[in-house]
Amino acid sequence: MLERPDGGNLLDTARDVLLKELLPHLPEAQRFHARMVANAMAVARREFVTDPAPALAALRTATGAPAGATDDLLQRLAGEIRTGTHDPGTASHATVAAALLALTRLRCGVSAPKALGKAG
Repeated sequence: MLERPDGGNLLDTARDVLLKELLPHLPEAQRFHARMVANAMAVARREFVTDPAPALAALRTATGAPAGATDDLLQRLAGEIRTGTHDPGTASHATVAAALLALTRLRCGVSAPKALGKAG
């Protein structure tokens, strides 16, 4: 963070203004769109404060993947899953499954926290 308010604080403030001050004055036909914008802002805020590095590091360790771009890691993993490299009964299955679960929870916490029983 370079200065306050940071991007997360600005998103919080803008979303609050949108929902509390602007939304009540919009015609009904535009309220849905305003709520979509507010939801997008909430997702962006959660993404702003989420650090995927530990989950991705666990996945790299579990798969033995070298450091590199996240997309490369996920593409490599998808290929390994298709070929059965991490199937049940393999040495890597438990660690890869645990790492994928952690990554899934992280991603769900950003995009759909209510699915995890968290407040949005």
